[in-house]
Amino acid sequence: MPLFRGSVASVGQHIAAGTLVPVLTEQYRYKLGRSAPAAEVRSWERSLTVLSTELAEAGLEAVEMLIEYQLPLTSKRADVVLCGVHPKTGSPSYLVVELKQWSHAHMLDGTENVCLLDGFGERLHPGQQVRQYCRHLTDFLATLAETPQAVSGVAYLHNANDLDVDSLFLLPQDDYGRLFTGQRRGEFLKYLASRLAPTSGADAADQLLSSAVRPSKQLMDLAADEVQRREQFVLLDEQQTAYSLVMRAVEESYRANTKEVIVISGGPGSGKSVIALSLLGELSRQGRTTLHATGSSAFTQTLRRVAGARAPRVKSLFKYFNQFIDAERNGLDVLICDEAHRIRETSANRYTKAALRTGRPQVAELIDAARVPVFLLDEHQVVRPGEIGTIDQIRDAASDAGLTVRVVELDGQFRCGGSRAYEQWVLRLLGLEPGGPLPWHGDDGFTLMSVPGPSRMESILRDRLDQGYGARMAAGYCWPWSDPIPDGGLKADVVVGDWRRPWNNKKQSSHGGAPGTPYWASDDAGFDQVGCVYTAQGFEYDYAGIIIGPDLVWRTDRWEARPEFSHDSQVKRGSAEEFDRAVRNTYKVLLTRGMRGAAVHSTDPETQALLESLIPAMSNAPG
Repeated sequence: MPLFRGSVASVGQHIAAGTLVPVLTEQYRYKLGRSAPAAEVRSWERSLTVLSTELAEAGLEAVEMLIEYQLPLTSKRADVVLCGVHPKTGSPSYLVVELKQWSHAHMLDGTENVCLLDGFGERLHPGQQVRQYCRHLTDFLATLAETPQAVSGVAYLHNANDLDVDSLFLLPQDDYGRLFTGQRRGEFLKYLASRLAPTSGADAADQLLSSAVRPSKQLMDLAADEVQRREQFVLLDEQQTAYSLVMRAVEESYRANTKEVIVISGGPGSGKSVIALSLLGELSRQGRTTLHATGSSAFTQTLRRVAGARAPRVKSLFKYFNQFIDAERNGLDVLICDEAHRIRETSANRYTKAALRTGRPQVAELIDAARVPVFLLDEHQVVRPGEIGTIDQIRDAASDAGLTVRVVELDGQFRCGGSRAYEQWVLRLLGLEPGGPLPWHGDDGFTLMSVPGPSRMESILRDRLDQGYGARMAAGYCWPWSDPIPDGGLKADVVVGDWRRPWNNKKQSSHGGAPGTPYWASDDAGFDQVGCVYTAQGFEYDYAGIIIGPDLVWRTDRWEARPEFSHDSQVKRGSAEEFDRAVRNTYKVLLTRGMRGAAVHSTDPETQALLESLIPAMSNAPG
């Protein structure tokens, strides 16, 4: 949804009255839960005035403008989407416009689509940025699925002269990504008239805004094609920048015999694993020696099963962090360390050969294993003592090896319906960001419910399954976890009142109709068991049910972490501070698995009362 919708004429009237920016600012605060950055406000004040004037001069005052339009299932926003009628076909026509106040920029040597903006560093080429936005729209909006030609994209650098950005024209242009400068204003006006007729665009805007959102391309379902055939995912903004910087580092490692550590940091659903698989696929196609590694059995096993479905040899590309303890130094071109927040202090365990128990940090082993080690992480997902994957820890290890580190921050949100507001709500709820819990004001892209008990939660989620969506229930590790019953099913260990369900299967293989541990989140049969953080982490499903157990309770004005109610022996071995951090991060992971919505219940009455007070009654599920 946009922050503002109106015809070109009405936008011009708001600008003249000085009311457009205040409306945008208020909508930004309401929908995103924070104040608009000053740079964003300046851009609205200057660039929207320019675009509105150009459109009016082109005779397109009846065209509809969707300002700050949120791309489906992400938190990314296109500056403006123009909605109207094509002057030749009479069909709906849409033009995605990215507005830049840039005056000086040039392409970064060694990359195809990254440029250097004077005074601000690396940026994705604006033509590539708008091209990816167009592709994303045609991938996710049903109304555009059969008519991708209805969409086009332009980047308008209205403050720039050709000479000051001349190398940016080296990027090939097409209908999804054209580039205009202020010097080419006349060409820009002609292009606008070639895509939009001077008639009302209201109907076209209605169609776009009411379009069904097709199910997203789930990471696991497309891993095989991603690795074996061609790139399946559209990378946006910082995702594309991160991808291009890694590819550049690989080229540099050979051309100049250098080595660089790349860290890609982002929250849940920011696209880290999409980047990882895109890199793995492209580097493999180029013949580079590349491996993917994680510290998660469930994640790695699922990738192996899906990516190797038609070519079992592909499974060998997916490893674990502790498999590089004696790796040849720089023996790989690239090592992609996904879920790097799960890096441990050392790789050694009771099964490690004595000769290899050196006590050397695991992160140092991973850095040494490749010419370009890449780490993708979210520091808020450390859920066990001994998991120490942080940016600072990687930076220190790289410094010890005399290496430089490049950090790319991903600020997009592709899980939770692209809802930045929900992500912020979770962080504030759990005290992972300051300010305390705040009420949930709702978001068009995400549904949040508090439910009176797990029975009602299960009923709601089963309805979603019947509608063709994916759904899972997960809980804090607050109940015993029995072994599978020989020649039988699973014991119903998770007990809340009269409601009983088993945990997910402990075995790697299926048992009694329940999928093996690694496949609980991706196998349809996983719905009948309750998952935990170790089987949910790294995965996503449309709707998430979360049972907050007695290991984390709200008391008056603060959270209390209670290890005596936890059955996770590894976490309980840590200090009180470590347990507190781990249990908050655990529920943060569980609360952010859903793509479209979440239902939450606490077994503790006071904590449940807090949830019900924060989530408006109209958002609560009926009892």
